[in-house]
Amino acid sequence: MVELADMRLFVSAVACGSLSAAGRELGFSPAVGSKRLSRLETNLGVRLLQRSSRRLALTEEGGIYYERCLAILAEVTDAEAALGGDRREAQGVLRVSSPVALGRRWIGPALAELAMMAPRLTVQLTLTDQIVDLIEGGLDCVVRIGGASDSRLIARHLIDNRRIICATPAYLEKHGTPQNPDALSTHDCIVMSRGGLAHADWRLEQQETGLQRTVRVKGRFATDNGELAHDWALAGLGLVRRSFLDVASELASGQLVEVLPQWAGADAPVQVLYASRRHLPVRVRLFIDHLADVFARVGAKQ
Repeated sequence: MVELADMRLFVSAVACGSLSAAGRELGFSPAVGSKRLSRLETNLGVRLLQRSSRRLALTEEGGIYYERCLAILAEVTDAEAALGGDRREAQGVLRVSSPVALGRRWIGPALAELAMMAPRLTVQLTLTDQIVDLIEGGLDCVVRIGGASDSRLIARHLIDNRRIICATPAYLEKHGTPQNPDALSTHDCIVMSRGGLAHADWRLEQQETGLQRTVRVKGRFATDNGELAHDWALAGLGLVRRSFLDVASELASGQLVEVLPQWAGADAPVQVLYASRRHLPVRVRLFIDHLADVFARVGAKQ
């Protein structure tokens, strides 16, 4: 018979990345934690985690069991909350991942608002422009801009979004405003690159006709960090292609100006992804609903 305490230890170990960290969170010594995990694997007859001195990794069976454990523990939490008379109180640790710029401008403030309304809630926000695996990362949900959905996850659409090209008024005054996509190749463009390349291919779509174009752009500045590209654009160092949400405030203030507005990048809607299970923990459900409200207000202003 599997004990809930062992199940909680397993889930915590995946979330924390180590048995010792999970043990500290739950009040177990490393030795006891290792013994409990071994007991759980013995009872189930499968290996759940590949363990090394540096990290833990879910086996295929472990990934399946992890999702089921999350669902079971969520139901137990809801049942306990119901006995306490308040199923709507968010508590525990909410683990979220988001792209850097979106997280700083929108997700972080939304989490702060939620935490102010739920004093028993603890927030852990990971900011990265890399694609993060929700299950392997021990996350409650991930926020993404565009990209294909993971078939294991539920995706909730938050707001329509598009990639735009913009620059400072000073840059455009000095170098001119491109009047068509081909003109982009003659400008300094701030390149987002993970391989050290000083060029990039910008895929554009004409809004009225649906005509698509791909233009190779280059420039003196390349980075793999969107926030740095944003800062360089504000410094007048070139044209940059960013998500509309990343530069909405600067466009409104006039610090940046959109160019070629009739040629936008491919649609890149913002969505939140979470585990495909029937019952979500209260903290996750409330966060997703709060995030939807935040972006509904933003969308109303577009």
